[in-house]
Amino acid sequence: MPKLKSKSIPSDAESETVLDHIKPLAAGRDVLDALVELIEAAGLSVGDRLPPEVELARRLGVGRSKIREALNAWQKMGIVVRNKGAGTRLAAEISTHSVHMPLTLKVEAESLLRTHAVRRPLEIEAVRLATTEATDQQRKVILARVAELVAVYEAGEDWRPADHRFHNEIYASTGNPLFGQLIGQIQQAFQDIYEAPLGKPHLGQGSIPLHLPMAEAIAAGDTAQAVDLVEQILATVEVEVRDIIGGEA
Repeated sequence: MPKLKSKSIPSDAESETVLDHIKPLAAGRDVLDALVELIEAAGLSVGDRLPPEVELARRLGVGRSKIREALNAWQKMGIVVRNKGAGTRLAAEISTHSVHMPLTLKVEAESLLRTHAVRRPLEIEAVRLATTEATDQQRKVILARVAELVAVYEAGEDWRPADHRFHNEIYASTGNPLFGQLIGQIQQAFQDIYEAPLGKPHLGQGSIPLHLPMAEAIAAGDTAQAVDLVEQILATVEVEVRDIIGGEA
């Protein structure tokens, strides 16, 4: 096993210079942005240990609870690993590969893509099961939910709540409550900090027109068509994320 490099977080004076433009740290997102910049300034990489919570709190001028919340959110997104007695270590790279791309955007995008990769097989299997296991009543509700989603979308209103209700009905139709629970946990891990992923509150909007034919395929019991459409929906979201990253280059 390679020996970990010995690195240190910058001094208080250096930290103040690094963090001047993002103070005050009023919200969880601000704390994460500050942590990203502090880690980058220290040159920490995968496997390196972060300072204790109390030291990070002192350096950033926030309460220890805010640091704990931020690190717990990162743990859920696979950015750090936390072990009692062993501290917190980086599990994902936090460094700039392009001087043109904001570091915090890069960290956020990579976190979103990781959660999306875990969510993908669950979403596909949920649609497959819903197509075969849904009752007649559940099929009717799925069609009603997608009609609501399309109406809100076409009216130019916030379609996200209707989208959640639609997908939750699909999860309920699988007959296995774990789908809704697991996918909900994956989403919440990211949304606890990033309410508007990559500054785009309606990320994935390009996939909404595909929801109606997918719902119709589920209602008709057409497994192959339903699965193909959910894969297109998931791919559309991923392309939007990668396009945003590419647009920053």
